[in-house]
Formats: sequence, structure tokens, C-alpha cells
Amino acid sequence: MFWKTVGRIILVPLAFVIGAAVTAFVLFTLGLERFTQSIHADEVAGGKLDRVFALIDQASLIFATFTIIPAIVFAIIGEVARIRSLLYYVIGGGVSMAVTPLLAQGVEGGPAVVWQVFAVSGFAGGLVYWLVAGRSA
Repeated sequence: MFWKTVGRIILVPLAFVIGAAVTAFVLFTLGLERFTQSIHADEVAGGKLDRVFALIDQASLIFATFTIIPAIVFAIIGEVARIRSLLYYVIGGGVSMAVTPLLAQGVEGGPAVVWQVFAVSGFAGGLVYWLVAGRSA
């Protein structure tokens, strides 16, 4: 019993960090692809490099500030309630990332595209967390 608890104490944060890394990878790769399409299709930046850097700075601030707390809450609830469902972790990851664009309503480029990128990255992170730690909650 003691060793099982110690194993969970080690496994849960490790799984959370791995899931967060996958979320960040998907967010930045898919986000960069959508951002590049937006710039080339609509001429959003209009040749002004400072607007591009301002948008990137704002996106990184939003990602760092508002996404970690809902994800931690979903992970803690899943562990305490011993939820083993794949859907709980995938939907929980997607929801925790999807609320972020709602907090950034002033961002240009279409809120639907931003929401899509954040939700997909959250779904991926939730899936990875479930694969590492959620199945044995």
C-alpha cells in the first residue's frame, strides 16, 4: 500500500508534465501552421514585424497564465475520484485549453481558429495524461 501511494505521487506529476509538453508541442506546431496560413492568406501583419511579435508575445502570456490551473484541477479531481475514463481526461484537457481563447477575445485572426487550435492541443494532452497515469487512477 505504501509503495503504491509513493508510485502515484511520482507518476501523477510526471504524467502531468509529459501531457503538458505534448499540449505545448501541439499548440505551437498547429498554432504556427494556422498563424502562417492567416498571415499569407489575409495579410494580417501587413508587413509589420512588430505586430507579429506582439501577437506571439500575447499568445505565450495567455498560454502560460490561464491554461495550467484548469488542467491541474481536472487532474486532481480525476485522481481523487479515481476516474479511469478516457473521455474524462481527453474532454477535460480540451475544456481546460478551450477556455483560454475565451479570455482573449481581443485577438485578431478569428476566435474560431484560435479555439480550434487550443482545444485540439488540450485533447492531445489529456489523451497522453490518460495513457501515462489516468488508466490506473
